[in-house]
Amino acid sequence: MKIDMHCHVKEGSIDSRVSMKEYIQLLRSKGFGGMVVTDHDSYNGYRYWKKHLKNDKEFNDFLVFKGIEYDTLSAGHFLVIVPETVKLRILELRGLPINILISIVHSYGGVLGPAHPCGEKYMSFRNTRSYRRDPKIVEQFDFVEVFNACEAEESNAMACRLAAKYHKPGVGGSDSHKTDCVGLAYTEVPDTVQTETDLINCIRAGEVTGCGGSLYRKTTKERIGKINTVLVYSFWFYNKFSTLVKTRKRNRKLRSEYSEQESRL
Repeated sequence: MKIDMHCHVKEGSIDSRVSMKEYIQLLRSKGFGGMVVTDHDSYNGYRYWKKHLKNDKEFNDFLVFKGIEYDTLSAGHFLVIVPETVKLRILELRGLPINILISIVHSYGGVLGPAHPCGEKYMSFRNTRSYRRDPKIVEQFDFVEVFNACEAEESNAMACRLAAKYHKPGVGGSDSHKTDCVGLAYTEVPDTVQTETDLINCIRAGEVTGCGGSLYRKTTKERIGKINTVLVYSFWFYNKFSTLVKTRKRNRKLRSEYSEQESRL
C-alpha cells in the first residue's frame, strides 16, 4: 500500500491551499491507500477529518493517520506519529528542545524522524546547531525522511546517506501545500497497516518496503531564487518569537506530561 507520509491540509496548516477532502480525492486517484496528516504544530487537520469526513462512506477505503510536523527549538522540523489512543497537546506548542521531544514521544510509544533533514537552514536537522553539537543524536530517531518532493535532488541524496549511515528506515512524503504537488511522493507499507500503532510498529520493525517519487519544480524557493534567503531568516525569527511567546504555556504542559508519566510508572 502506498501512503503519503508528509501532508499539509488547509484545515490545519495556514500555508496549505488543499482541503482535506480534496487531498484524499487526489491521492485516491493516484492509487494511494492512505496519508499521514502532518500539519505544522497542529492536529486541526486531523480533527477536521475525524469530525466531518471519517464516517463518510465515500472514504471507507482510504486511511488517514494522525501525525504532526513539529518545530523544535534548534533542531529543525520533525515528523511525529503517536498511537491512536494518545493525545499529546504539548506537540501543538512549538519550541521543545530535541532531547525533550524524543523523550516525550518515545515514552508514549510514538516514533519521530527529521523532515527534509538536509534542506533549508534552521528548518532542516542537518543544517542546525543541534546536529553540529551532537551528530550521533540521529541514533535516537526512528526514521529519516529520505525523499521529499519539495527538496532538491542533492538534498534527498544526502538524506539517504544520513539514513544509511545510522541504519534508519527511510520514508517519503510530498510535503504538499498545493494540489499539483499532492501524491508526488510515497512510502510503501504492508496492507496490514490500518492504525497509527500498526504504522509505528511497521517503522520500528523496518518493514517499510520502499519510498520515492517525483520532484516538485514549482516550490517558492525555486521561483524566487536568492530572495528565499530572506524567507529563511524570517522563518527563524518567527520560530524564535513564537517559541518565546508560548514558553510559559509549554512549560506548564511539560510539567503536566511528566507528572502523568510518573503516575503511570
